[in-house]
This record gives sequence, structure tokens and C-alpha cells, in this order.
Amino acid sequence: QPQLVESGGGLVRAGDSLRLSCAASGGIFSSYTLGWFRQVPGKEREFVAAIKWGEFGSHYAPSLKDRFMISRDNAKSTAYLQMNSLKPDDTAVYYCAAQYRLSAQYMDRSEKYDIWGQGTQVTVSS
Repeated sequence: QPQLVESGGGLVRAGDSLRLSCAASGGIFSSYTLGWFRQVPGKEREFVAAIKWGEFGSHYAPSLKDRFMISRDNAKSTAYLQMNSLKPDDTAVYYCAAQYRLSAQYMDRSEKYDIWGQGTQVTVSS
């Protein structure tokens, strides 16, 4: 199964953009549904976006779909999260997750993912 490493986080100002990357090593990357989640200390992990294996259908948290975009490059075994018009409320640790052939109906459920990266901090200042 793949191991995941996130990168691309940092400190930005409100209104800026960031692109997070999730690089996978091992496993057949194209057979895994990839998800992005975020967590603020003291709060539950929150679904951000996911992209399905196979036809690459994607799903977003309703409040984020107008500003965030998930994509994947199977040739590079990498998933991306493009985040635009960032707000201070977007400040969190962002995690990449993978699950073998996870179906679309479960893509927003963190408990359905077995493989997680270490997370990357995103801080948005006002």
C-alpha cells in the first residue's frame, strides 16, 4: 500500500492561494481514492475534497467547492489541492488520505480511509 507525504503548506495572507501536494510511494496509485481533510486543534477532522479512483469523479465540502479544487496525476503518483481566496478560517493541518477503490458514497468519511499522511500546516493571516 502507498505511503503519503504532503507538502506545500505555509503561512499566507487572506486572499492568497496555495497548492498542496500529496506524493505517494508504493502501491498502484491509480487504484486509490484520494481525500483531503483538515483539522484544527480541539476539533474533529473535517472533509475537504476527494477524487475517486477510476473515472476520477470528485466531491467537495459544500462550503469549499467554489474555492478549492482537487486533482491527481497518476503518472506522478501525486494528488493536489488547489486552494484559492484563502480565509483565516482555512487555517488548519491538512491531511491527505488514500483508500483502495473507495466508492464515491464514502469519499467524505474519514473513517473509511486507512492510509494517511503526516499533514501539512496551512496558516492564513487576516
